[in-house]
Amino acid sequence: MTGRFDRYLLSQLLMLFGFFALVLVLVYWVNRAVVLFDQLIANGQSAAVFLEFTALTLPNVIRIVLPIAAFAGTVYATNRMMSESELVVVQATGFSPWRLIRPVAIFGVFIFILSSILAHVLVPISSARLTDRTAEVSQNMTARLLSEGRFLHPADGVTFYIREITPLGVLTNIFLSDTRDPARRVTYTAREALLVRGDAAPSLVMIDGMAQVYDNASRRLSVTRFDDFAFNLEGLVAGVQPDHRSPNELTTAALFAATPATQAITGSSRSRLIAEAHERIGNALNGLVAPLIGFAALLVGGFSRFGIWRQIMGAIAALIFVQILTQAGQGAVQSNESAWPLAYLGPLVGVLMVFGLLLLADRPALFRRRRRSP
Repeated sequence: MTGRFDRYLLSQLLMLFGFFALVLVLVYWVNRAVVLFDQLIANGQSAAVFLEFTALTLPNVIRIVLPIAAFAGTVYATNRMMSESELVVVQATGFSPWRLIRPVAIFGVFIFILSSILAHVLVPISSARLTDRTAEVSQNMTARLLSEGRFLHPADGVTFYIREITPLGVLTNIFLSDTRDPARRVTYTAREALLVRGDAAPSLVMIDGMAQVYDNASRRLSVTRFDDFAFNLEGLVAGVQPDHRSPNELTTAALFAATPATQAITGSSRSRLIAEAHERIGNALNGLVAPLIGFAALLVGGFSRFGIWRQIMGAIAALIFVQILTQAGQGAVQSNESAWPLAYLGPLVGVLMVFGLLLLADRPALFRRRRRSP
C-alpha cells in the first residue's frame, strides 16, 4: 500500500509536470521564435539557421519554466486528488502529512537535479554556442546583405536592394536608401557594386551611379553622379565581439574562481561572477521548494465541499514571496560577495514555510469551529 501510493502520486506529478512544462516551453519558445524570425529570416538567413538559433535558446527556456511547471503540476494533482477524496481516504488509513509529502519530496529532488544539469551544463554550452553562431552570422555579410531580388532592412532607416549577383561576385542594379539622418534623405543607385573588406567593417563600392540628397528643411533635391563611390557599412550589421563572453556562458567552476582573466573577458566584477554561480544553485533549489510549497499549502484545512481556492491562492502568494526573497538575496551578493548566504534566503524561507504548513496540516483541530458550551 505504501509503495503503491508513492508510485501513484509520483506518476501523477510527473505526468502533469510534463504537460505544464510542454505548454510553458511552447509559449516562451514561440515568443522567442517570433523575434528570431524577424532578425534572421528578414535579413536573408535560411530556415536552418533559424531552427538552430531557436534550438540553442531552448535549454535556458526550459530552465526558467521548470519550477513553475513543477508547482503547477503539483497544485493541479493535489487539488484533483482532494476533490475526488483520494487524499482523504489515504489519510484515513493513518498517513500523516509528513508521510504524504514523501513522493512530492522525491519529485522535488528530481526537479532540482534536472534544473542543476540545465543551469551548470546545458545552458552555458548552448549560450556559448549561440554567441559564436551570432558572431559568425554577423560577420557573414554575404548572408546578411547579399540577397538577390529582395528589399532588405539591415538597420533602422536603411533599405538595400540588389537585382542580381554575378558568378564573379559583382552586384548589379543597386538601390540603397539611407534615412537615418532626420535632416536629409539620401538615395544611392548604381549599375554595379563590389563588396570590399575594411578594417572595422566592409565597404560597398558603387560604380557608375547617382546620389540623390533631399534636404527636409529646404525641401531641395540635389543629384550627384559618380563613377565610383564607397559607402561604409559599419553600423548596418550589429557585430558581436568573439573574445567577449557573458557570465551565463561560463562554467560554474569558472564563475566561483572569478579570476582577473575571467573578469576581463566578461567585463564583470568578481562579485557579479560569484553571484551568478550562487544564482544557479539557488534557482535550482527553488525547483525543489516549489512543489513542496504547493502540496503542503493545499493540505492545510483538509477537505472542503467549497474547494480549496484559498489554499491555492496562498500557495501562489508564498511562491511569489520566496522568489522575491531569492532575487533580493542574489542582488545583495552582486554588491558584496561575502554576503553569498543571502542568495539562499528564498529557498531557506521556502523550506521553513513547508515545515510550518505541515505542522498546521497535522493539527486539523485548529480549523474546526469550537462549539460554545451552553
